[in-house]
Amino acid sequence: MSAELDLSPPEVPEPTFLESLLRYGLFLGAIFQLICILAVIVPTSKGHEQEETESTDGKATEQMKKPKGPAPQIRQKPKKESKKKR
Repeated sequence: MSAELDLSPPEVPEPTFLESLLRYGLFLGAIFQLICILAVIVPTSKGHEQEETESTDGKATEQMKKPKGPAPQIRQKPKKESKKKR
C-alpha cells in the first residue's frame, strides 16, 4: 500500500519573468489601494488646521468681499401638462 502513494513534491515549473512581474505588480497595486482607502478613512491633521484658520479668517474676508449682482437665472422650459384622457 505504501508503494502506491507518491509523496514526492509535484513538479512545478519555475515562474517566467512575465509571471513574476505580474505577481509583483499585483502586490504593488493592492498596497496602493490600501493606502488610498486609509487616506480616505483616517483624517489628517492638516484639514482640521485649515478649517480653524478659515473660520477665523472668514469674518475678515466677509467684510472685504464686494456684493455681487444677482446670479444669472437658468431658463427652463415650462413643463407641458398632459391632458388626461378619459
